[in-house]
Amino acid sequence: MEVLLKGLQSIAEPTRLRVLGLCAHAELTVSELVQILGQSQPRVSRHLKLLMEAGLLERHQEGNWAYFRLSDNQPCSELARLVIDLIPADDPKLALDFQRLEDIKAERARKAQEYFRKNASDWHEIRSLHIDTSSIEAAFQETLLREPVKELLDIGTGTGRVLELVSGEVGSIVGLDISREMLAIARNNIDRAGLTNCQVRQGDMYQIPFGNARFDAVCLNMVLHYALDPRMCLREAARVIKPGGRLILVDFAPHRMDSLRDDHAHHWLGFDDKQIEEFCDDAGLTLSDPEHLPGDPLTVCIWTARRDPNTE
Repeated sequence: MEVLLKGLQSIAEPTRLRVLGLCAHAELTVSELVQILGQSQPRVSRHLKLLMEAGLLERHQEGNWAYFRLSDNQPCSELARLVIDLIPADDPKLALDFQRLEDIKAERARKAQEYFRKNASDWHEIRSLHIDTSSIEAAFQETLLREPVKELLDIGTGTGRVLELVSGEVGSIVGLDISREMLAIARNNIDRAGLTNCQVRQGDMYQIPFGNARFDAVCLNMVLHYALDPRMCLREAARVIKPGGRLILVDFAPHRMDSLRDDHAHHWLGFDDKQIEEFCDDAGLTLSDPEHLPGDPLTVCIWTARRDPNTE
């Protein structure tokens, strides 16, 4: 009862109601909320503090920036979503808020597209060496969605493509990446597609910023070949998988293209099934039969591994 009353008290103020509505549509920084609301930073920060204390918003740090979004797993999360659904769409002040929010999203998109243009040649060059991307994505979707997934972690999310592919079939998804530039692209793609069940976080694949046994499934899509220590990476991925949950790996089979190491910072020239099985065994995961998607000259593999349902 006290939690509910605190939540209701926090919401019952015009600016905080506006903040709640905005953070339900996008992850926003204090400075972005200041720009939208036309209020001072100390005042906006105070409203954010009260909403977080009530469990209505959550905050995550990304470099020097802090982002705020609607909370997912707090006792008042359902209350927040209920109230947001009751906000009148024709309120003139809220309509102006959302117009300003679209301006912020447009600026994010401009910056993300500028970065992507500078680096797109790398992605296109690698894609030309293996089977077409749509076939890989279809195989990945089929593998992941063989079983229901309530919470998914996408390690090394990059542009957030995995989030776009499966958001309609998964309860909630977190995309993790160490690069702020890539997160800016992913966040823009999430905003553009209206994927309210998706979020991105800055974090290291060797120190995942989540507790043990949180996710039903974890995926690494074309990420492991960048890892200095794949064994440690898979141990950390296994740590956050629930007992009985799955790890989905998509990466290259062994190849001889040294240019990928020299020009694109690949630390590994692919992996064979035995290597992946050893990495999974070390992480406490049991590997299933892999799927090979032959290309020219690169073959892409999809490996599925499961955490023992009896582990703690």
